[in-house]
Amino acid sequence: MVSIVIALIVTLAVTSTVITNESTKRTTTSTNDMNQTGSYASYFLDRAVRSAGSGFTQASSLAGIFGCRLTAKMGSTPDLPRTNLAFPAPFATYFLGGATGSGNLRVAPVLIGKGQADGPLIGATSGAGSDVLVVMGGNAAAGDVPRPLLSNVSSTGTSNIVRVNNAVGITGGDLTLVSQTGETDCLLEPVTSTFVDTVGNTTIPLSGTYFTSTGSSTSLAAMASSGSAYLTPLGNTTARNVQFQLFGVGANRTLFAYDLLRADGNDAAQAIADGVAQMHALYGLDTNADGILDKWVDPGATGYDIATLMANPATIRQIVAIRVALVMRGNKYEKEVVSTTIPALFDNLTPAPDASLKRAAVTLSTSGDDQHYRYRLVEFTIPLRNVLLLPTS
Repeated sequence: MVSIVIALIVTLAVTSTVITNESTKRTTTSTNDMNQTGSYASYFLDRAVRSAGSGFTQASSLAGIFGCRLTAKMGSTPDLPRTNLAFPAPFATYFLGGATGSGNLRVAPVLIGKGQADGPLIGATSGAGSDVLVVMGGNAAAGDVPRPLLSNVSSTGTSNIVRVNNAVGITGGDLTLVSQTGETDCLLEPVTSTFVDTVGNTTIPLSGTYFTSTGSSTSLAAMASSGSAYLTPLGNTTARNVQFQLFGVGANRTLFAYDLLRADGNDAAQAIADGVAQMHALYGLDTNADGILDKWVDPGATGYDIATLMANPATIRQIVAIRVALVMRGNKYEKEVVSTTIPALFDNLTPAPDASLKRAAVTLSTSGDDQHYRYRLVEFTIPLRNVLLLPTS
């Protein structure tokens, strides 16, 4: 009898130890997964934002690219700009005001839509959520050099032919942007896939997916005959190195990316990383064009909300960096309360930001499950290399 009691006690002790160890292991695994996801998400965003503006930044002032409305025929609806049709979730309800504002998206290396992602913030059951990042960039082999259009558009077969001062570096399948200072629209134009440049050639045939002959405020023919329009190589459709994307946090605490050019033909956002509960960002500005970051600005501040910013190319030019904060949440529910607050955001920046930019720690509600999950803050600064390479005067 005594031996049975001892055996039961030993069994209970061993079982308790195994259960405790298993719980600890799951907590450790969940925390490690959260940290790894944060590292991957920050790497993914860093890679996209760091190259923002590639292909068109050097032509921004000369060709009037910053703030122009992107126009393209996608091969299947919807085209750009979207007409009374919202972007897919998590950019459907609040981004640019939903369907009514979706057609006003403008070209810029980086834009931030404050609180314009669909998913609610931690602790909320409805309403707008995290910030939306708009990131645009290419990879032009032609070195970011705009080519002035020299004559009216002519046509042969299925191609529309434009004349430039030289076609060096341009090849079949390249994606170009035709723009003009003072014009609202800029036209996305693909070079005919069979085009091969030759010595002394000055004509470029345009045709294929994305080709558009008219925008809502202008046309390719009108811009070509104006004498002040430019054709800027962005990248190549075959290489898929033109990346115009939206990033935001949506359902199930997932970071999504949406390809504005729909290279795969799919009009839906793609999941990038799970466990991302919130994403917020700040603009870093160079206010005197000396190539040095001078101050941080909230994307909801007067003059810096996304709608106002898109209409002000000079202000877009000042953005030389962004600061991103990701709030990560583990996937393991703990029986005990393990978190009472979300860490403070933007608490340690250089140069020191205005106190209003620092977001204090948020107390988690006791009515739900939020306090039973672990959280991590991943915060990082991303410079915009292509903007920093612009002349400082």
